[in-house]
Amino acid sequence: MSDLQLVHCVTLLTQSKTYSIDGVLYRYLYSSGSIKHTQYLFRPLPAQRRKADLQLNRDKVLRKVYEVPSLYNQHFCTMTDTAIQQSLF
Repeated sequence: MSDLQLVHCVTLLTQSKTYSIDGVLYRYLYSSGSIKHTQYLFRPLPAQRRKADLQLNRDKVLRKVYEVPSLYNQHFCTMTDTAIQQSLF
């Protein structure tokens, strides 16, 4: 994964891209909180060593989150009121 690109702007985070944080692949879910203290939620992809969701503030996103362009748009997420259905293929 030598083609990693550092995320330079938090507004460019999308659910269709794959991100690498500390060597683990994540998918961006959503942002929450106030404008001054926004939190960004990431969920690890299946078969990763970490299983818990990761919540980062803006500064940590800009320092630690890398986009993996080779894995772009290979998964999608369907969100309903009761569940999230995920697919990788």
